[in-house]
Amino acid sequence: MSTQATALERYRGQPAAKRPGHDPLPYSLLLPSLLLIGLINVYPFIVGFLYSLKDGSLLKQGDFVGLANYFQLPAMSDFRHALLFSAIFAICNVAGSYAIGLGLALLLNQEMPGRGFYRVALLLPWIIPSIVSIVSWRWMIADQNGLINQALDLVGVGPIFFLGSERWAIFSVIMIKIWRSFPFMMISCLAALQSIDRDLYEAAHIDGAGRWQTFRDITLPQIAGISVVLWILMTIWSVNDFETPWLLTQGGPSNSTENLIILAYKYTFTRNDVGTGSAIAFVSLIILMVLAWMLLRRQARSEV
Repeated sequence: MSTQATALERYRGQPAAKRPGHDPLPYSLLLPSLLLIGLINVYPFIVGFLYSLKDGSLLKQGDFVGLANYFQLPAMSDFRHALLFSAIFAICNVAGSYAIGLGLALLLNQEMPGRGFYRVALLLPWIIPSIVSIVSWRWMIADQNGLINQALDLVGVGPIFFLGSERWAIFSVIMIKIWRSFPFMMISCLAALQSIDRDLYEAAHIDGAGRWQTFRDITLPQIAGISVVLWILMTIWSVNDFETPWLLTQGGPSNSTENLIILAYKYTFTRNDVGTGSAIAFVSLIILMVLAWMLLRRQARSEV
């Protein structure tokens, strides 16, 4: 009789309480953590969803209105604009931060003097606290006496009111978000590049492949998996980003930089409409879940 069959008979002969799969100790050890997660995450989620089904305010819960708060959102011009800006903000940030991060990662993956210093220095936009970096940028671009406008004045350009014009405000918010995001892309892409087998590059060099062919046929396929994960994470972080547009413009001017999160905040705490604000927040959650599912499904198909 084989060793596997003997072990199976010994397992079946044990009482159910003594079998490894029926040991209550692991479940009892996990129970406090599960209760804590439920208290912190699940309970507010359920309460927030119930608020979205009512027409209440911060002082009273209001009456149950079902999905009326959700049905009214497509007809709201500020919701449509916030949805469009959230999409533009996320797409530009993901594309810009990934392009810059991957480019810098390719440079830092080469042998060069001071490589360790550059790796640390380029991480500063990601390490610096959000409020410090964003307020510093606001001080530099807020008015015509800001540091950026003073530098532009030296070359005969400007002044440019970066936060006073709708187009410039959108441009400024996106650029500062890219500046804050590219270090995460860079360090993640660098880790992926260092995990690629060097023999692949040596074989490609022997076959006469150029740098572009090597990058297209070896580097990109090897980092495709981590790239999809980075895109998903950065998209979620971009749509959920409250501090960047809020600290720079508070959604202005004329609500041009107002995303779904800021709109939900304004409806809830400024307009005292908790039902509509909660509905907007849950719509953004549904959008992110659908997007993550689509990207993960595409990744699964590429790995088959």
